Amino acid sequence: MSHYFLLITLIGLIALSMAWIPAFSKKIGISYALIYLLLGVILYLIFPGILPLPDPQANETFTIHATEVLVIISLMGTGIKIDRPFTFKNWKAPLRLVFIAMIVCMGVTVLYGNSILGFDLASAVLLAAVLAPTDPVLASDVQVGPPNDKEVSETKFALTAEAGINDGMAFPFTFLAITLAMMAQNMNGSISNWFGIDVVYRILVGFAIGFLSGKLIGFLLFDLTKKFEFFKTREGFLAISLTLAVYGATELAVGYGFIAVFVCAITLRAAERKHDYHRNLHSFTEQIEKLLVAVMLVFFGGSLVTGILDALTWQMAIFSILFLLIIRPVSAYLSLFNIKLKKYERFAISFYGIRGMGSVFYLAYAMHTIKFDYENELWAIVAFTILLSLILHGFTATKIFGKLDKSNKALTEN
Repeated sequence: MSHYFLLITLIGLIALSMAWIPAFSKKIGISYALIYLLLGVILYLIFPGILPLPDPQANETFTIHATEVLVIISLMGTGIKIDRPFTFKNWKAPLRLVFIAMIVCMGVTVLYGNSILGFDLASAVLLAAVLAPTDPVLASDVQVGPPNDKEVSETKFALTAEAGINDGMAFPFTFLAITLAMMAQNMNGSISNWFGIDVVYRILVGFAIGFLSGKLIGFLLFDLTKKFEFFKTREGFLAISLTLAVYGATELAVGYGFIAVFVCAITLRAAERKHDYHRNLHSFTEQIEKLLVAVMLVFFGGSLVTGILDALTWQMAIFSILFLLIIRPVSAYLSLFNIKLKKYERFAISFYGIRGMGSVFYLAYAMHTIKFDYENELWAIVAFTILLSLILHGFTATKIFGKLDKSNKALTEN
């Protein structure tokens, strides 16, 4: 029982600190994600054996559901704060990042994992799938501001929309890895079933439920209240309620809940784009997201010093470095050809593809579904990649994007 109350106290103090840490991190120019990561490392070094074991393999179910909830709440907040209406022309940059850069990244990762790291095909595809999505949770420093905030940065819009789209679009490739593992173990799995169900059906269901639910809630919130005053509400918690309802309904229909939540948020925002209520919805999701991400980062920091990196080899470490400094930036940079961006904007978009909690979710989900041959190695390489991503982006994002914002503001005023 004493361990339980210790855990409650720890979570409370971590959550309490989030009221001040983001402002402090902006002042010192370092992402608050790094502060909580370091806090987790320190706590688990000082109190070994007292705090709960932060091992995602030993706590698989908790890891899946904790990261799952964190990602879907972040996706709702991400969708609501995007001011730009969806058209293929308006969203050209993020769509290219998802359907060109992400695919290229995965292809290179599969080849590298299979031929150089020596992973079997299923494990190599899983590595590619879990590292594919940029993270909507840890990328607040490089995203657009609250709804109806004056948007002047194409860079931030591209990264925000990319994070919203590709967290759902990485799921089919996670299922591909699961299918390949099943086939290797002579279980019931086939590429045709994967394509028909996990690609076509699940994506369509996710888009359909997300769009229809966004339309319905938008009608209730903005159209019906004009005729019936008692329907009017300005409660921020509606965003979380809607997130859970849409996600749960989509998963019950065997669709992709991540896609549904983001599409729902985009559709809801479009229902009455300039309405102030969107700020309430976004503010509530942002507050809940910050509380959850602080706790999860402390646990992640603890996992780094309690064994998750034990299976890491220098070959794997080199891959993580190459992925963050060459594979992602080069593929993203090339995917943005013929788009009117300055060179420094294109570089920023290409470099700041932060990896985080989405990768943890996909990896835990896949391994909970079926056993892979290189599970310890996959956890080690993914954890190390997230660690490097947090360090690289955590020390540079605030300063770089501060300069980008000043440059864009000066151009706008002129």
